Amino acid sequence: MMEQEVFDQRDMTILIVDDEPRIRDLVRMNLELEHYRVLEASNGIEALNELRDNLPDLVVLDVMMPEMDGFETLRAIREVSTVPVVMLTVRQNEQDRIHGLDLGADDYIAKPFSPRELLSRIRALLRRSLMAPPSRKTEIVVDDDLTIDFARREVIVRGQKVVLRPTEYRLLYHLVSNAGRLLTHETLLSKVWGESIETSHIIYVFILPIYVKS
Repeated sequence: MMEQEVFDQRDMTILIVDDEPRIRDLVRMNLELEHYRVLEASNGIEALNELRDNLPDLVVLDVMMPEMDGFETLRAIREVSTVPVVMLTVRQNEQDRIHGLDLGADDYIAKPFSPRELLSRIRALLRRSLMAPPSRKTEIVVDDDLTIDFARREVIVRGQKVVLRPTEYRLLYHLVSNAGRLLTHETLLSKVWGESIETSHIIYVFILPIYVKS
């Protein structure tokens, strides 16, 4: 029996940010076939306005855009929001992908892409960002200066609330939930990112910001 989704696509809004109308049309058509609500922006400024006015549940963001590129747009998004972001890129350079992840991207997909793969990654990100931690886990963990409220998905360090991106929170959750146990790279990749990421380097990319914020 297939596991029931934890969300209804009709309640989800996706923002597509790409300067190419052809790409926006392709992504929008496939999203609407899955009953998502869709917003569009052709540049970074429009994207930030849509983010402010409509609070999308996920952003599909192109890297190569004139004036304000995807990296600059992502940096601005992360100043105000933890919304999941999937980056579209024609670049195959590993350093570019790592740069996007460093800035706060949750996933990436290379152009030309399969619409089915993009939809699958979107579903996976939404599922992971909306799924509450298992109820059998302790709701609040306090360790000296650290408090983690699993019910509210809040992290407080020395009395100050720390804003974590969805992927950072999932990683912290699995690390804390398995304190004292040896976790392999493969286990963390599977639990936090699913099957979309093949390199263990991404784990360190996400652990460093958590360490800095703490």
